[in-house]
Amino acid sequence: MEKSFYTMGIDIGSNFIKLVLVDYSDNPTIIDKHTEKIRKRNPTQVADEMIQNMLAKHNLKYEDVAYLASTGEGDLVKRKRGHFYGMTTHAKGGNFFFPDAKTVVDMGALYVRAVKVSPDAKVQDYKMTGQCASGSGQFVENISRYLGLSIEEVGEISLQSKTPEVSSGICAVLAETDVINMVSRGVSTPDIIKGIHISIASRIIKLLSSLKAESPIVLTGGMALNIGMMQALDEQLQETGKKFEIKTHPDAIYAGALGAALWGGFRHIKLKEKQAVTV
Repeated sequence: MEKSFYTMGIDIGSNFIKLVLVDYSDNPTIIDKHTEKIRKRNPTQVADEMIQNMLAKHNLKYEDVAYLASTGEGDLVKRKRGHFYGMTTHAKGGNFFFPDAKTVVDMGALYVRAVKVSPDAKVQDYKMTGQCASGSGQFVENISRYLGLSIEEVGEISLQSKTPEVSSGICAVLAETDVINMVSRGVSTPDIIKGIHISIASRIIKLLSSLKAESPIVLTGGMALNIGMMQALDEQLQETGKKFEIKTHPDAIYAGALGAALWGGFRHIKLKEKQAVTV
């Protein structure tokens, strides 16, 4: 069995594609990572170009990668060897960042998933929001665009809020109507953004409570890098008296792609062992 080999994980989301190259061994190492916003391009073409560029950057051929694994919208990835469900990849990625993690929260574009994980990163139980809920990354991006902001700006702007106004709508459509009314009433942009963060943070805490989540809790996905969201979560924890210990990582957006690469390495070894027994 090889002492180490390369694996790749690619996570096809609704807005972004994330790619990670891993040197897989007893102590796997992230060699490189890259993310691309899809915009109006063909996701399959974007994913293929990302993979080819990553290989070329490291003087590798496709055949040099033992396992290319997808997660998310994996049907859009050509030449992959296998696909892993997003819940399992985020659990694995969160466990890689923080091996003591007992719960992983995937803060995705379409929904939020809270997952209980075992010490070896297996999914034990989960709860998730509905896709129509106004508690997703896509909702935040839609409101940001309406307010004339980029998604990268909303965290800092949220911190400027003095009197946040929380949307009353659970459904994203009703919540967006609330925001339009706030703008017409002259509510400031920071107060609107902070109110949205508070609303999402409240739903996350309810999700964790429903799951009977255990700490440490690791946040993954793009929203985990939003400092306004982190502040809102801290404030909601204090307000509700919940004792959850929440952690995040600078590479949180890559958790799904990383988890796919790691599970791909695990599966590659198992396939090799099975072949050896057969021979």
